[in-house]
Amino acid sequence: MGAKLATGFLAGVFFTFILDFFFILGLFLNYIQAYEIDVYYNILFADHQSFFLFFTGVIIFGYLTIYFKNSKITALILGFSLIIVNLTQIPSLGKSAGEMMFRVDNKILKENKHTYIGHIVYDGREKVWFFDDELNSMVEIKK
Repeated sequence: MGAKLATGFLAGVFFTFILDFFFILGLFLNYIQAYEIDVYYNILFADHQSFFLFFTGVIIFGYLTIYFKNSKITALILGFSLIIVNLTQIPSLGKSAGEMMFRVDNKILKENKHTYIGHIVYDGREKVWFFDDELNSMVEIKK
């Protein structure tokens, strides 16, 4: 029982990592690079990872691959999930997904003597990439 549970967990982690990789890759290519945001890409994109969703995926895909008896349905679900996640590879959908995840509209940021009015494009560990409506350009603000 313990070995089967561990195998299910590892299989769930494996499939969730694969899905996560392709989803984040689409965001990186179609949102992060489109706005020329200088941020390091990694598989987890840890600053913006929803660990609740990640572990939910681990449980679901682990159960499907190890415990679920119908392998055709399991393959269909895994294939459909991969197709859905890869939709972020389409530039317009990847950009829209990135905007839903990272963009914060109608913000006012103050840095020393400057006040910026616009929207946050990306909030990273060390910097905030902010589009200033008055300047009509991207501004990098150190945290």
